[in-house]
Amino acid sequence: MTRKFFTGAAIAALVGLAACEKNLEVTNPNSGDTKRVLGTPNDAEALLGTYFKRFMSGVYGNGTDLEGMANVMSLENYSSLANNCQNQRAPFSGAANDNSPGNACRGEQFRLYSYMAEVDRVASSFLAQVEGGLTLGSVARDNRDKAYAEFLRGLARGYVSLMHDSAAVVSTATGPQEAGDLLGYKAVNDSAMAAFQRALDLTALSSNTAEGFPLPSDWIPSPTGMNKEEFSKLIRSYRARLRADVARTPAERAAVSWPAVIADVQNGITADHLITTSTTSGPSPSWRNTYLTFGLWHQMTPFIIGMADTSGSYAAWIAQPVSQRGSGNNGFFMVTPDQRFPQGLTRAAQQADFTLSSCQTPSTECKRYYVNRPSGADQYAGLGFGWSNYDNVRFYSWKIAGDGTARNGATAFITKAEMDMLEAEGQYRAGNFAAAGALINKTRVKNGLPPITAFNATSPVPGGSACVPKVPVGPNFTTIACGNLFEALKYEKRIEEAYTHYAAWYLDERGWGDLPEGTPLFWAVPYQDLQARGYTTSQIYGAGPGAGNAPNSTAGKSTYGW
Repeated sequence: MTRKFFTGAAIAALVGLAACEKNLEVTNPNSGDTKRVLGTPNDAEALLGTYFKRFMSGVYGNGTDLEGMANVMSLENYSSLANNCQNQRAPFSGAANDNSPGNACRGEQFRLYSYMAEVDRVASSFLAQVEGGLTLGSVARDNRDKAYAEFLRGLARGYVSLMHDSAAVVSTATGPQEAGDLLGYKAVNDSAMAAFQRALDLTALSSNTAEGFPLPSDWIPSPTGMNKEEFSKLIRSYRARLRADVARTPAERAAVSWPAVIADVQNGITADHLITTSTTSGPSPSWRNTYLTFGLWHQMTPFIIGMADTSGSYAAWIAQPVSQRGSGNNGFFMVTPDQRFPQGLTRAAQQADFTLSSCQTPSTECKRYYVNRPSGADQYAGLGFGWSNYDNVRFYSWKIAGDGTARNGATAFITKAEMDMLEAEGQYRAGNFAAAGALINKTRVKNGLPPITAFNATSPVPGGSACVPKVPVGPNFTTIACGNLFEALKYEKRIEEAYTHYAAWYLDERGWGDLPEGTPLFWAVPYQDLQARGYTTSQIYGAGPGAGNAPNSTAGKSTYGW
């Protein structure tokens, strides 16, 4: 049974937000009149064409979202600042995803949920108008636009299913004042997978003609023109990511349809998918910019990057209790053969090996993914285990100079390496160890690590005492040993994925069982939506440890003992 009420998302989606794009003129900004807003072909298409950017804005466009919290919880980085609730989600602190009315993180916890509901609503309303007889003028154009709308539905439903335990899925029959029933995250994700398939089917029915593909260039701003073949690849790559990353636990990750993931990857992007960002018209990834600011916003924890160390620093660090790691205001220093990190046996040598001044010109790829922070730039604060000498600066050139001006230009949002590691995981889980190893070796060898040659689930990676990665091992997890094939896969995926897309480490580590013990596994339906549905205060819940939170919403002890 659906409840009827005006939602801010529905009103804004159908009226106010379209006006912001200056594509439509509306006479009553307080009325969700779908037929009027989407009533003509040009108006309908003009509104629809803005909504990939709107999706990007909801996921990447503002620091007031879940990403800062997710990255701290997954040890992708550490911040002692209260900004965007980062320090409230520090691992090992018993932090929960509080959802009580008026909580300090209410804006961050509502953004993705509300934006994805809006994108879903607009795409579904467009499709409803087409079902009702609206045509764009030709069969090819109709199919192209319907495919794009289904793609948006898949994105919106897929992303909300990654982070929240439930969400509403609207259909073409859902009225503009109907909220839709809440469905569990698995059902929402299934609906996303189905929407992506409809997008693929409709794309196949269209054509590369003036009335069909490619998509108008401002719909998905990218150096890659979205003809039907490239658009299909993009759909399948997103579907592979969202199908795998929805898993909350190792059991759920194992139960993913890995043959479907493999098929999508093999028919997906063949090079990094780049988006052309714009500081004036969007999209623009807010957190990617923030993470390239040295100091308290972005301190790299040694938990994961330390697995690359061959100097003994990581072994000594792991041997200490968590509360003593980094004590004495000492940043973590390591030596590694991994060429994505600065090279040298001393901090001064690593600083000389790679300086940020070497990649400050437009369209320049930085020599390393990580930099040993310049002398004088250390600003340690907060919990000692978060401190190190390193910052991820893979996208520093984009931040400083873009393709001509700062933060304007092509930058990756889906990397080919991410897709390769998704396929590698599928092959590994199927027992095809040689196929998995070949994919893992692509980035290992490129970055100076010896290729894996023992294709099984138990042999340590090559390198002897200089092996990468080294991982904590039981029973006490205070010693380290060379990782196996699967640990090599996880290491490559983490290093290649860091800061390339939304909550990358959190989503993987949740499914792998690598999150710190007690970490919340998801966010509840935001209280704003629950209140609008008539829930009482006593019925509103959060996620994570503590009374009043959803059951089974916390991570157990991790693979690495933390």
